[in-house]
Amino acid sequence: MRLREPKMPGSANGSLTPSRRTVLAGASAVLASAGSGAAQPEPPSTVTSPPRDFRPGAAPATYFTDPDVITVDPAFAPYVVPNSAIRRLWTGALWAEGPAWNSVGRFLVWSDIPNNRQLRWLEDDGHVSVFRAPSNNSNGNSFDRQGRQLSCEHATRRVVRYELDGSATVLADSFEGKPLNSPNDVVQHADGSYWFTDPPYGGQLYEGLPDEAGGPSNPQGHLNPRLGKPAGTVLKRRTLSNAVYRVDPSGRIDRVLADDQVPDPNGLCFSPDHRILYVCSTGKGPGDTGPGGKGEIYAFDVGSGAALSNTRLFADCVVDGIKCGPDGLRADVDGNLWASSNAGRAVGYNGVTVWSPQGKLIGRIRLPEVCGNITFGGPKRNRLFMAASQSLYALTVNTQGAGPA
Repeated sequence: MRLREPKMPGSANGSLTPSRRTVLAGASAVLASAGSGAAQPEPPSTVTSPPRDFRPGAAPATYFTDPDVITVDPAFAPYVVPNSAIRRLWTGALWAEGPAWNSVGRFLVWSDIPNNRQLRWLEDDGHVSVFRAPSNNSNGNSFDRQGRQLSCEHATRRVVRYELDGSATVLADSFEGKPLNSPNDVVQHADGSYWFTDPPYGGQLYEGLPDEAGGPSNPQGHLNPRLGKPAGTVLKRRTLSNAVYRVDPSGRIDRVLADDQVPDPNGLCFSPDHRILYVCSTGKGPGDTGPGGKGEIYAFDVGSGAALSNTRLFADCVVDGIKCGPDGLRADVDGNLWASSNAGRAVGYNGVTVWSPQGKLIGRIRLPEVCGNITFGGPKRNRLFMAASQSLYALTVNTQGAGPA
């Protein structure tokens, strides 16, 4: 819903021009209050009324059925836990991304990309600590069916797997002899293969390593990619188009989708039976020469190996006329697709959108920050974790994630 400002008497359209004396009086009152040390009211962070306080340590929500968990279609109602409220678990990141749940350790890992670190939240006491630093500006993370962590690294332009003995294996860092752009998100298929997206977002100075001088994200060479990096950092230049790749268990890498099929591919996931691949097209990245991403979600039928067919638009992600740009994707066991939402300054539309297997919007979760990525976790895999801008949020739902993530 939208909050409307109350009309003031004094004109046909309800507007009232304040006098200079009124303005000065109001300003004096504010200054006097500030000088006395009185606490200043904070502006509302969501569209709920009364405004809720998401800050850690704030009083818990007393709502029965959280007002920011919205049932758009009756099909979403069975997935809502009435006495569960959205909680902000932690805040303090520069840009939070890539949450992944470790079932054995009962902890959540996520990336703070600009701070070049991964963080860990412990389920038993809510403790948050640095899990890996430096992280090579890692973005997307997940855990495979053997419990090994997968990470997409922007600075090194590669996908790595952390083995159970603590060593690391590079799964992909190039294609046809050319370096990758900046792998973004990675998931495992039931056949053991790994699928990942490779857009150019890590070529930003804020989130990774710009191209060497003359590259698409540093055409004038005004940026020095070596600043803040250790000695021996290898500079590279973007030479590949954006794409989606598959790493076969044998190690062979195949390009399964090109940029003209899904511009600026970002988040991806499989349906519960692994017969459908979902990929979202996000915004235009650094160095893109084409129109860039469309803020849409596409679906593909998965055949044997790297074969995809039946390309179709799954959702345009427009809600009430507002583009809720998707980023991270996860499916639940019933085949519904949960997508993070970036609606920019459209307060009340950032958070998560939920779509039926037929591509119909059935539910929404409103957050006071732009949401970058999501995953299901918790001991029963029925808790939705949301990495949103500077913070980590969670909501218990009445369904389970479709697999390890």
